Amino acid sequence: MNNSMISAAASMGAMQRQLDILADNIANINTDGYKGKKAVFEDILTSVQPQPKDFEQPGRRSPLGLTLGWGTRVAGQTLDMSQGPLKETGNSTDVAIEGNALFEVRTGMSLDSARAFTRQGAFQLSPLASGDSILLTNTGYPVVADDGGTDTFVEVPAGYQLTIGADGALTAKSADGTDQVELGALKLGQAARPELLQAAADNLFAVPENVNADEVVQAIAAAPGAAGGVAIRQGYLEQSNVDLTSEISDLINVQRAYQLNSRALSSADQMMQMATNLRG
Repeated sequence: MNNSMISAAASMGAMQRQLDILADNIANINTDGYKGKKAVFEDILTSVQPQPKDFEQPGRRSPLGLTLGWGTRVAGQTLDMSQGPLKETGNSTDVAIEGNALFEVRTGMSLDSARAFTRQGAFQLSPLASGDSILLTNTGYPVVADDGGTDTFVEVPAGYQLTIGADGALTAKSADGTDQVELGALKLGQAARPELLQAAADNLFAVPENVNADEVVQAIAAAPGAAGGVAIRQGYLEQSNVDLTSEISDLINVQRAYQLNSRALSSADQMMQMATNLRG
């Protein structure tokens, strides 16, 4: 009976974490660039209780021993990096990725700040003291560009408009169209080991401190038109890839599993009380 109680209690804890993940997915169904999370389960422990030789009767096909499980736990969570639908906004600073890639940003206003990655391209131009503008995410993180192999921030001269090509090329054009300035290209990365990406605040993905970020996210170049290539769409936003129907279905299944384990825990407790009463 103690085994039943331990197994049920452990599994209820795992179901609660799964409910939290599902609730987070459903809450972010309208968050641009959001990637759904999935829980990964594993057995806590499986043990085999020995049985007397007398249990090996004619016709028995299974070996001696009673296999006991001790419940499950959430070993981790994975990110669903599949493409979400694109929505046209007409805003020149809204950018979407078509294909498997991530924008790179910095968590501070210097290139020495920690690296982070995102699929949310709701960017904005924020004015600087010099009169120029810098490209930031909607939560204030500077977007990184690749200018001839050197990381840099996207700074648009005063009075110029930003144009982003399908290959990620950044061009600042004067209002009258007589002058343009090349600003490099958006720096893109592809998740080579997505299982190591961690969901962080403000819809960002981070790499653990003890892991080499270049091994987790490898730099790539946009290749519109190529098979499996990545393209940049200016004036579009990628919507969440969460499927509400699937999430609700999983939510119902997890709730039923939680109720089943709750009943098992209650039944084991009642059986223990009965055994105690019989002992007097």
